[in-house]
Amino acid sequence: MAELIESETQNLEVDFLGVPIEAREIIDVLRYGIGLKQVCQQVLAKKAIEQAAQEREIIVSSEQIQTEADRMRHEMHLERTSDTLAWLSGQLLTPEDWETSIRDRLLKQALQEALFSGEVDRYFAQNRLDFEQAILYQITVPYPQLAQEIYYQIEEAEISFYEAAHLYDVNPNQRYQCGYLGTVHRWELHPDLAVQVFSANPGEIISPIQIENQYCVLKVEEFISAQLTAANRQTILSKLFEEWLQSEVNYLLHQ
Repeated sequence: MAELIESETQNLEVDFLGVPIEAREIIDVLRYGIGLKQVCQQVLAKKAIEQAAQEREIIVSSEQIQTEADRMRHEMHLERTSDTLAWLSGQLLTPEDWETSIRDRLLKQALQEALFSGEVDRYFAQNRLDFEQAILYQITVPYPQLAQEIYYQIEEAEISFYEAAHLYDVNPNQRYQCGYLGTVHRWELHPDLAVQVFSANPGEIISPIQIENQYCVLKVEEFISAQLTAANRQTILSKLFEEWLQSEVNYLLHQ
């Protein structure tokens, strides 16, 4: 199979900033970098999507593609045609390539809706707890003794949680934000953290918890009850679709 691929692609090449690169060389880099497997899986996923969409007579119109292209151009401030062409050239894409990529993405979205839009409510009801949220602050340090000392100092009001985060957190971004982790779903947290966080009271400081090789002290700012928001709906759709797509790829691999 490898010989067939090489013989068919040996005369193909890509012009990268004026430097010609043969398709065979690209395949070699992907293969040796262990990236060829992922590319092949993406190809099979595309085949599965195309087949399922065709069976359900799902199509993407040229008007839909144009509308999405206009939206993307506006979002990227590519108002002039020359700017768009320059951007496409930098991405090694032709206008036709870009239209095809937009069409593939819209087809995937349409198939996702067709397959699973009717299952979102049921999934949310069965997994409602996973969609509870907490607004969290977190201090992460490498040593248990340090985590325990920080916890005691905060509890004794010798230092505020935010001051401790700014001084000790190993994550620079969280250190600059005084430990602010943001709004987090239960399912996004390590299971050990989730149990502690959602058993706490708002404003409570949670004693040090070991997560892999690090130690965390957390503060729960606020809880947000589970709601089927547009974002959560899309999360559920994507999860159900990716599970389905993986099963379809596995079927193509083993048929």
